[in-house]
Amino acid sequence: MTPDTDAIETRSLTKRFGTETAVDGLDLTVDHGTVYGFLGPNGAGKTTTMRMLTSLTQPTDGEAWIDGNPVSDRDAIRASIGYLPEEPPVFDELTGREQLEYFGRLRNLPAPEIETRITDWLDRFDLTDDADKRIDDYSKGMRQKIGLIQALLHEPDVVFLDEPTSGLDPRAARTVLDVIAELTDDGHTVFLSTHILSVVEELADVVGVLYEGDLVTEGSPAELTARMEAEEGTTLEDVFLSVTAKRGPAVSDSASETTGDAADLQDGRVEDR
Repeated sequence: MTPDTDAIETRSLTKRFGTETAVDGLDLTVDHGTVYGFLGPNGAGKTTTMRMLTSLTQPTDGEAWIDGNPVSDRDAIRASIGYLPEEPPVFDELTGREQLEYFGRLRNLPAPEIETRITDWLDRFDLTDDADKRIDDYSKGMRQKIGLIQALLHEPDVVFLDEPTSGLDPRAARTVLDVIAELTDDGHTVFLSTHILSVVEELADVVGVLYEGDLVTEGSPAELTARMEAEEGTTLEDVFLSVTAKRGPAVSDSASETTGDAADLQDGRVEDR
């Protein structure tokens, strides 16, 4: 972490796929130790943005930095970031424990530290009894937990979470929310994309709404709802519906999310998708 820089910064960040613009001139600054709630309808450009910020997709134009390091320098940002895509990047033939050990080694963590952290996280997410079963036999929720643990295993400064509570039962979802709150209490930054607006209202310090690749509104949950007080709506959901109803249907976001994202990030592979 570099205290005199933003955790995340973008300037005119743009991604086009042929004639289609998925992200259009995005300007963002995210402070250290905060939760940034990144909202938008399907196809708004959220996943493409997260892939650019994690260096998995190269921008067409513009720049972005993590902890003051350009995302174009993968080696400089790799240790600083963790990423959970919407579909957890796991290998079905491995056990949960083997999956986490593999990612711990990719992160160059000492073996004793890998084992200690894995033990602690498995216990936190009630996976200890299932840790030595093949992931192929895991439920969606169990796979989600493994994906989240491997995103956090190396204790990154900035964590990107795309629908982190997807497939989880209420108890496990609450654990995830508690973990996110603890991360920011410890000075980590969380860039959170979710369709569950109550999660954003509870956790986010700042909310940004992306629509058709444009950042159409930004502010704290309280600030955004305050802007609606003169109208009928007074909830974050009302704000979301209002700002995303001003245009036509959203363009399609890139169908670029793959189960290999996290492995790509650590193995040094990148695609311009």
